[in-house]
Amino acid sequence: MKRETVLERSEGGVRTLTLNRPEVRNAFNSRQYRELRDALRDAAGDDAVRAVILTGAPGAFTAGQDLGEMSAPPEGGGEYPFGACMDQVIAFDKPLIAAVNGVGVGLGLTILLHCDLVYIAQGARLRVPFVSLGVVPEAASSYLLPLAVGSQHAAEILFTADWVTSARAVEIGLAARELPPDELMPAVRELAARIAANPLGALRHTKRLLRVCRLDAVRAARAREDAAFRERVGTPENVEAIRAFLEKREPDFSNLDPR
Repeated sequence: MKRETVLERSEGGVRTLTLNRPEVRNAFNSRQYRELRDALRDAAGDDAVRAVILTGAPGAFTAGQDLGEMSAPPEGGGEYPFGACMDQVIAFDKPLIAAVNGVGVGLGLTILLHCDLVYIAQGARLRVPFVSLGVVPEAASSYLLPLAVGSQHAAEILFTADWVTSARAVEIGLAARELPPDELMPAVRELAARIAANPLGALRHTKRLLRVCRLDAVRAARAREDAAFRERVGTPENVEAIRAFLEKREPDFSNLDPR
């Protein structure tokens, strides 16, 4: 079946994967998790591909988890595919470049911690709303975010759930460069083409060397986060947060059991 929530374009040794659910700001449902997993698997197995760009359909990078699916059974049945998608992101052994063309929420920020290079458009904003939804960090971000930006910046980002501007993202190390929106994709494509001009074996081995020292810590962080997330989903705080979001009102946590 043709992929619809992740579009693919190949040019030279570069494959561009575009998250494509613009009606919900490219938020992830179960199909998009599966299609991104499969697109990355296919790119990893194709020796003609030497670098991958990850971006979003115009209007957003990704709004993260589709909250309409958060407490519902996954589309297509079976285990919810977030974990399998992240397994493939982490295992991807070629240069992975993010072109953040708009808002990035939740996974829209945490997936950047697994990318090798991040370019961001001026005016784009990032946010991890986990605590405001009554849950906890995901995708090993409890480990990788302090590693990337320092413990103080990470605590501020996670505890407040505030927005991180594009300029701030570059300042603290979440992104390498900030560019005018109309220059973002040309610059990222030029960068990816220069990377893809190098031999694939050397690129793969270099990426492995860059990542190998943190793989065990990433796995351990994900296991801790997954256990904590299972405890938090369905708690009164989480239920109130999701209900308030869907009802477009401010949540009221004042009289809820915090456990």
